[in-house]
Amino acid sequence: MSAVSISVVLFAILLVLLAGGVWIAVAMGVVAWLGLQFFTTSPPEVNLFQAFWGSNASWTLAALPLFVWMGEILYRTRLSDEMFEGLAPWLGWLPGRLMHVNIFGCGIFSAVSGSSSATCATIAKVALPELIKRGYDEKTCLGSLCGAGTLGLLIPPSIIMIVYAVAAEVSILKMFVAGVLPGILLVALFSGYIVVWALLNPAKTPRHVDDLTLMERIRKARNLIPCVLLIIFVMGAMFTGYATATEAAAFGVLGALVIAGWSGSLTWENFRASLMGATRLSCMILFILAGAAFLSSCMAFTGIPRALAEWVTSLNASPFALIAVLGLIYLVLGTALDGISMIVLTTSIVLPMVEAAGFDLIWFGIFIVILVEIAELTPPLGFNLFVLQTMSGRDSNYVALASIPFFCMMVLALAIVIAFPQIATWLPDVLLGATRK
Repeated sequence: MSAVSISVVLFAILLVLLAGGVWIAVAMGVVAWLGLQFFTTSPPEVNLFQAFWGSNASWTLAALPLFVWMGEILYRTRLSDEMFEGLAPWLGWLPGRLMHVNIFGCGIFSAVSGSSSATCATIAKVALPELIKRGYDEKTCLGSLCGAGTLGLLIPPSIIMIVYAVAAEVSILKMFVAGVLPGILLVALFSGYIVVWALLNPAKTPRHVDDLTLMERIRKARNLIPCVLLIIFVMGAMFTGYATATEAAAFGVLGALVIAGWSGSLTWENFRASLMGATRLSCMILFILAGAAFLSSCMAFTGIPRALAEWVTSLNASPFALIAVLGLIYLVLGTALDGISMIVLTTSIVLPMVEAAGFDLIWFGIFIVILVEIAELTPPLGFNLFVLQTMSGRDSNYVALASIPFFCMMVLALAIVIAFPQIATWLPDVLLGATRK
């Protein structure tokens, strides 16, 4: 039986299991076991133990639960209130005024959360009722929060970047640095759209702006200083080489606890809730990674990735045609799967094809992350749609329609990154040079 035929059989089994509601990690494990048992001579039980242990017993991967915990701690503080109060006086001069708080607030919180849904929920819980109370257009507010919330996936320390880096065996630090300029690009596009929208719809933007002196603005922004310093410290320690991603994550947790204590938000209940929340999410991700590692070992023994890479090479298709096809596939997958599942399910098959086409794996990681961001806005399973549905009381379809302009901005950002790959690769090469994990 050829490798391509085996891949079709295994993929069909995987689809049946997922359609039946089987957990993604369990489904991948079952498929891997069947593949090794019936299509190879390698004992599946040995590969199971090796894959589960090898995928999680990693110093590099230890950064994941630590960054998750850092975001969970700050999510339970008064950071969102302080962020709105601190940013609002400085953004009132822009067309669109306080709606830019959604964009810049999500951008700042993304740098400490690593999660799209946490970023969206944290900023929305204060900004949304405050903006609607002041008379801002609800639809644009919802759309901007839905779009900007996805920055938690692209701006480091992104949890999904760690997952991709581990799956693709590339440097976590390089992935983090690669996300900086695309993240700034998205912030600029989102904010730029709001400026254009406000100029075209002046009646939908309230005219009232708080008349504050410079000292009053600085005084209102002082509560943002600890969070900004934490971002600078964590990112600076990693990017300058003074700390690995795991060490920087540990310092980030300590800093988050200090900020929570300083703001008066650190209670035993909050501490326990943040620890349990981080544990649940980390266990889910690590279980999926273990299942993916087992499936990858099955793929390796059956020769499926090599056969697919040879098939792609034989087609003599242009690299951009391959990227276009992969982009469409990921957009379709985004309507039915979460981002982590999308990555771990596809990397073992897609990466050999991408490498054969000559693409840089760091750049391809940014390409996938932006596609996963777009999936967060795509019904029926876009997570940010559900977050804002809960917070606004609006139907998820209403939120999805409101986010269409920001969906388009993300597609534009993806096109720019494809046309100018240096946006993702230049900064890692300049700051880090040789790959470090």
